[in-house]
Amino acid sequence: MIQRQSSFGCVTFCFPRRVNMGQRPPIIINRLDAERLQRLIDDATDKDLAVAQLLEEELARGEVLDPEHMPDDVVSMNSQVRFSDLSRGRQMIRTLVYPHSLGSVEDGISVMAPIGAALIGLRVGDIIEWPLPNATEARLRIDAIFWQPEREKQFHR
Repeated sequence: MIQRQSSFGCVTFCFPRRVNMGQRPPIIINRLDAERLQRLIDDATDKDLAVAQLLEEELARGEVLDPEHMPDDVVSMNSQVRFSDLSRGRQMIRTLVYPHSLGSVEDGISVMAPIGAALIGLRVGDIIEWPLPNATEARLRIDAIFWQPEREKQFHR
């Protein structure tokens, strides 16, 4: 808990799941990712505190599975994902990475960035409303997962 002051092999697609406005869809997180993310949260700087708190809430409500049991259609760390920002009418392809890997992954988005934190654990078709630092919200939909480490049997990536 935070206490502070101040490669396109296999692709997974599906139709959106309906979620009530303001309600977040259930998420699944691989156990190794959850442990690594908790360390990032615990070490978050003041600049990253707001995202770290949201990420910690996601970890607390998520179902945690061993990497070998992760479904193919779930966004895990190092997954390459196509998602739509429905609030802004934009579609993007990004690889969800830890902050230290951001410079070495061309299409990387950090899990400690507001949009990156929103993606973890979602399934293809899920829609989530996620707060942004400028007091607005993004409405994001997972459209496809082009690459997922667990699907490729890379359980410790």
